[in-house]
Order: sequence, then C-alpha cells, then structure tokens
Amino acid sequence: MRLLYNILFNIGFALSAPWYFLKMYRRGSWQAGFGERFGLYDAKLKQALTNRQVVWFHAVSVGEVNLCTQLIRAMEPLLPLHKIVVSTTTSTGMGLLRERLPAHITKIYYPIDRRKHIQRAIGLINPEVVILVEAEIWPNFLWSLQRRGVPYFLVNARLSERSFKGYRRFGFLFRDLFAGFEGVGAQNESDAQRLRQLGCREDAIHVVGSLKFDAAKLDDPRPLDVVSLLGQLGVGPDTVVVVAGSTHDGEERILASIHLRLKARFPKLFLVLVPRHHERGAAVGGELQALGLRFVFRKDLRPNTRHRAGELDCLLVNTTGELRHFYTRADVVFVGKSLTAQGGQNPIEPAALGKAVVFGPHMENFPDIAPAFVNAKAALQVGDAAELEAILTRLIEHPDERAALGRRAQAVVRENQGSIGRTVSMLMEVL
Repeated sequence: MRLLYNILFNIGFALSAPWYFLKMYRRGSWQAGFGERFGLYDAKLKQALTNRQVVWFHAVSVGEVNLCTQLIRAMEPLLPLHKIVVSTTTSTGMGLLRERLPAHITKIYYPIDRRKHIQRAIGLINPEVVILVEAEIWPNFLWSLQRRGVPYFLVNARLSERSFKGYRRFGFLFRDLFAGFEGVGAQNESDAQRLRQLGCREDAIHVVGSLKFDAAKLDDPRPLDVVSLLGQLGVGPDTVVVVAGSTHDGEERILASIHLRLKARFPKLFLVLVPRHHERGAAVGGELQALGLRFVFRKDLRPNTRHRAGELDCLLVNTTGELRHFYTRADVVFVGKSLTAQGGQNPIEPAALGKAVVFGPHMENFPDIAPAFVNAKAALQVGDAAELEAILTRLIEHPDERAALGRRAQAVVRENQGSIGRTVSMLMEVL
C-alpha cells in the first residue's frame, strides 16, 4: 500500500508540478525557502535544534496560521524547556508567521509529502511531538512519525462532507493514520462522529469548540491606522464604509456594480475591496476600471497621498495581512467566497468587532458557525446579488439595525470562546 501510494504520488506530483510552481510564482516570494519544500534546511536550523526538545506545529495557510499563532502564544509559557518550530505551506502564511511570532520561534516551509523529503525533514527537526492545525493528512509524514514513535495531534479538526467522503473512500490508506492520533480537538459533535468513523480512537477525541472564536482578536503589535489612511482618501467620520473581505473571482465585479448604483442614492458611501489572493489585484483593478469605478490600490498609497471627499469610490487592497484592520472602520462587512464561490470565509473576526456582517449562500466551510450567527439574528445571509443589494441598502439607511446586528454578533462570539484553553489542556496532558 505504501509503495503504491509513493508511486502514485510521484506520478501525480510530476504531472501537477508546472501548475504548482506557477501558483507559487504568481503569489510571489517563491525563491525564499524554496529548498525547504524539499526538506533542505540550512545549517543554522540544524544548529538551533541540536539537543533540543522540539514541538512542531503545522498551519497550512493564512486561516490556520491565525489560529496557530494564538495557540502558540497560549502554550509557550507552559513549555519553557522546549523549542517551538512552526511550518506553513504558502508564502502568505509565512509572511503572517514572521509578522506575528517572535524571532526565537523557528518558522519553516512544510516539505512536500515525498518520502525522501519527509524523512530528511523529520530527521533534522527530530520533533518530540507534532501538532497539526485543522485537517491536512499527508501519509508519508504521519507514517514517518509513527515509525519514530512521535505522538501527533490534530487541533480545531473540521471535516467537510466532501473531505469525509474522500477519507472514508480511501479508508485502507487513512484509517491507521487517523487511529494514530494521540489527541484530536474536534469543533463539534458532528465532526467528532465523523472522526470516529474514520478510525480515531474514542479516548483521543475531545469536543472543544472552534479555535476561531478565541483567535478573533485584533492584537497585532503593529496595528494599521485605518482611520488616518482612509482619511487620506477623503473618507470622513460620517462616511458609510462597506468592507468586502476575502473576495473571490466575480464577487468584486458584483460589489462594484452595486456600489455604483447605491452611491447615486448615498453620496457618502465608500467601498473597501480586499481580494482573498492579493496577486489578483491587477486583474480586479482592470474590472473596476472597466465599470468606471474610481479606485486606488493600497500599495500605491504614500504618506503624502491626498484625495478630496467624494473623489474616490473604492480602495482596492492588494496587500496581505491587513483585512482585520480594515474591519475596525467598517460599518457593514461582506464576507467573501460566499456568493460566486463555495466554502465561505471566516465571519468571526468582524463579528467580534461588533460589525454588521452579511454573507452569501455558500458558507459550507462554516456549517455550524454561520448558522449560529444567522439563527441568533447576528448576521444576515443573502441568496444572490439582488438580495445583497437590497440588504446593503437597508443597512445603509438604518444605522440602528447595523448596531443591533453588531451587538448580537459580539454576544455570539463571547458565548463560544474558551476553546484554546480546552485545547491546551488536551495537549498538555501528553506534553
């Protein structure tokens, strides 16, 4: 079975490599740490880890990194004799790790799941324990940990219906890997039941809630002064600001078109568009220009940039790691990847700030979180672009409704916090 997996993995990687490397190139900064993706780490890393008890955290990309940094901050004081290593897969994830974690915590790129690369990486890092954030199960990595007797954990475990069916279909490959988890922090009982069916031991599963509720904190050591920045663009205290966060292809065009129609009725209206992938900035800018929307790129702003009130319609944010700061000035927040794409993005951060939150029909990645807000009348879910325009119109007209939505949203977040403490307790029983 393992031989077959490695043969198929090598074939699949060879076929997908052009797309994989093109994606890295488009996201930028691909040269930095390129060799680490193949288990090639420099001598400084080996020196830093020699004779150390290493706890290895892995967070795939931006969403997982947000959770992982909070978990590391909670656990580090409890592990004074350990060296913490944290890995990620994407350059945007690495950027956030470097921004949010101190220099003494080692940050690396996660190696590709080819046996030779994995063995080289694990042999060098020699972890005492491995903690995976959410669900990314790579067989060679976990097989190598099992051979070495290294306990491994899964925290904030979430299994979509599609992932669950895939793991179950290939149970002959994954069942032993799930059975090997020393501890699993499930978000809810539904996820816990799926994990049991996939092979996780009953005594290893702990229902602890979602770490996302605890991680929704604006505690960046270098906060962005959004009020001053938007003030440079003519956005005053009486301007109604709509922030569209983590948008995907098609959503920016819809929001821009809605904005142009609404601005004819509400002159003091401003749109902040934050695409999920900043490298799409140029393409999105072309769409906005074709629609006649007056905008400026975030990267083009300088301290001496000045625009009069009403001169611009939109700020297009083509940077990373700043969305949470723009939420602080929002009057209404639209959560992306929910209208023209499936899955949705995290609604908890704007909710924790007491904002009026709106999202589309596709919130599949948040099957419990999204309904919790909707059922508590703490967020509004729309079915299509026409309904989105109607809801935005209503919220612009009624600031009292915006405020009530925000208060209820904050209440939902408060009621669901505490999962980081429960997760830390689960991990420390072994550590």
